[in-house]
Amino acid sequence: MAGHSKWANIQHRKGRQDEKRGKIWTRIIREISVAARQGGGDLNANPRLRLAVDKAKAANMPADRIKYNIDKACGNVDGLVYEEIRYEGYGIGGAAIIVDTMTDNRVRTVAEVRHAFSKYGGNMGTEGSVAFQFKHCGQLVFAPGTSEEQVMEVALEAGAEDVVADDEGAIEVLTAPGDFEVVRDALAAAGLAPELAEVTMRADNTIELEGEDAERMQKLLDVIEDLDDVQAVYHNAAL
Repeated sequence: MAGHSKWANIQHRKGRQDEKRGKIWTRIIREISVAARQGGGDLNANPRLRLAVDKAKAANMPADRIKYNIDKACGNVDGLVYEEIRYEGYGIGGAAIIVDTMTDNRVRTVAEVRHAFSKYGGNMGTEGSVAFQFKHCGQLVFAPGTSEEQVMEVALEAGAEDVVADDEGAIEVLTAPGDFEVVRDALAAAGLAPELAEVTMRADNTIELEGEDAERMQKLLDVIEDLDDVQAVYHNAAL
């Protein structure tokens, strides 16, 4: 199945994430804490915790620190209880934005997110106002030049929902969230290494932004992503 060009946009997003590496550990630790508290500290019985630990390892977090944070979450040592809250809104040109947060202070977080939207040209929406434009799924993206035939064969055999090749030759594998690990591991076993692999909120369609509008949208996204309580930001803007 052919799709529009997304490779440049994905590379752009990865580059912006790389610039924010200083916050990665903090976000991963929160994810580990919530996953362990909700589903227990057993990796074999807690898929969400497994994914969080995979992220921690990919970010070069030491094993003893990972274990410490799992143990702390299960025992609630520090007394902090994080809750997950999702906010939705619109950016420049009507682009849809989803903001996932983990916070110990709901009032502080909603005020900061609302302020970021209003100050930088966006509008905070109500629950469900844009989420329908996204699909919760596993996503693995392979660089142009990767064998589409091999990716398709392995991915579909492992239970992937779809394989999409874009105009630049990048290959995108889509899975149900629960099948992500199985498909990822099958592709890895076949020697196929993705540039990007995550469970995400994937936009059904994109809005093209250029010039000043693209710059304003990037500024809005940067400000939201830099908020302490923000874990992830999803949007449908092609910058």
